[in-house]
Amino acid sequence: MNIVILAAGQGKRMHSNLPKVLHPLAGKPLVSHVIDTARSLAPSSLCVVYGHGGDVVKSTLAAPDLAWALQEPQLGTGHAVMQALPHLAAQGVTLVLYGDVPLIQPETLQKLLHAAQDGPDAAGALAILTVELADPTGYGRIVRNAAGQVVRIVEQKDASAEEKAVREVNTGIMALPTARLGEWLARLSNDNAQQEYYLTDIVGMAVAAGLPVRTAHPAGEWEVLGVNSKVQLAELERIAQRRTADRLLEQGVRLADPARLDVRGTLACGRDVFIDVNCVFEGRVELGEAVEIGPNCVLKNARIGAGTRLAAFSHVEDAVVGPDAVIGPFARLRPGTELAAGVHIGNFVEIKNSKIAANSKANHLAYVGDAIVGSRVNIGAGTITCNYDGANKFQTVIEDDVFIGSDTQLVAPVTVGRGATLGAGTTLTKDAPPDTLTVSRAKQLSVPGWTRPVKIKK
Repeated sequence: MNIVILAAGQGKRMHSNLPKVLHPLAGKPLVSHVIDTARSLAPSSLCVVYGHGGDVVKSTLAAPDLAWALQEPQLGTGHAVMQALPHLAAQGVTLVLYGDVPLIQPETLQKLLHAAQDGPDAAGALAILTVELADPTGYGRIVRNAAGQVVRIVEQKDASAEEKAVREVNTGIMALPTARLGEWLARLSNDNAQQEYYLTDIVGMAVAAGLPVRTAHPAGEWEVLGVNSKVQLAELERIAQRRTADRLLEQGVRLADPARLDVRGTLACGRDVFIDVNCVFEGRVELGEAVEIGPNCVLKNARIGAGTRLAAFSHVEDAVVGPDAVIGPFARLRPGTELAAGVHIGNFVEIKNSKIAANSKANHLAYVGDAIVGSRVNIGAGTITCNYDGANKFQTVIEDDVFIGSDTQLVAPVTVGRGATLGAGTTLTKDAPPDTLTVSRAKQLSVPGWTRPVKIKK
């Protein structure tokens, strides 16, 4: 089985320099959704027909299993499939998909393929995916004879008034017998209002050859909605996100408002997870059992352990958080962060490329970067690791049971020994010994009789 994905269109109504099929939907390009669906069908050949923005499209989507066919100029859907012919296996079925119809489901395509392969002989049948629309304006109409058999598809601009009244329309998605495809494509004509080679004209050829023309239908109209404008893109984004929200709800996730959830990748949740409003999940995110995500959080490529709570406006990227941790509000975990069980990271605390062991806390206004932090450590407000000298990064090591007073600077590379205490305001430039109080601030001085200068009025 061959699959051809038509992705050469410019998308003028998008008003963008980015090729239409590369505009993102739910975190990945429109055409990537179609490619992933196509891959799920395990085709022997998968060819993408590209044109507008070709080099960008190819470099963005390049993969070993993709064949590429350039359509230049773009002279219609039939002309597009012509360009793919050299990449197709000669026998079997060829399935034609569209790079700007991203929500088509594998189950629907399986029905279409079954219809195409269920012919009276080895030639099979031609199968087209159709749908009935309340407003079919702009779509090619399905024309049937008195017996209800499909005889042709007529495009909107070429349709008569009677044909325009038909509500059953062509989605463009079809499955064809590959052995006849080359012959049919060679016979296409551009004698029409658009002066293009319509793939849909093949339907009439199949009827004339006595080949069965069958139809299959999607589960819902949303599956075959295309994107030609930013308005339509936004509409499909909401459909995709609502479907994701419904799946999560069915799995037992509690969503404060399903309409205010954005998953731009994959989100896996354990039991009894709660997600508040306006949260964004990018890449691959895993939430353990009983995790609570507060409002307006952003998680990207993150793994959150069971029982952990993220308060409002927390950002977690390329990080791992252990069970029963408390994060935020307004906390930021940057790439390379690993937090063990019971860690507390509070408001306006930033952690970067650091490992923090169990039950340690940095509850307020701190920066910990390139550090190894032991268990049961208390990091006071205003503490920072000075890990960068303008050219190189250095590591800070804080061993178990350390207490770091507020407004402390740890100038890396430096080690704070087990059980050590650093007094508030300390600037540590040398290792602090274990079980010892280390203070580096200047001795406090009070000056009796000192008076503040007073401005002299002119």
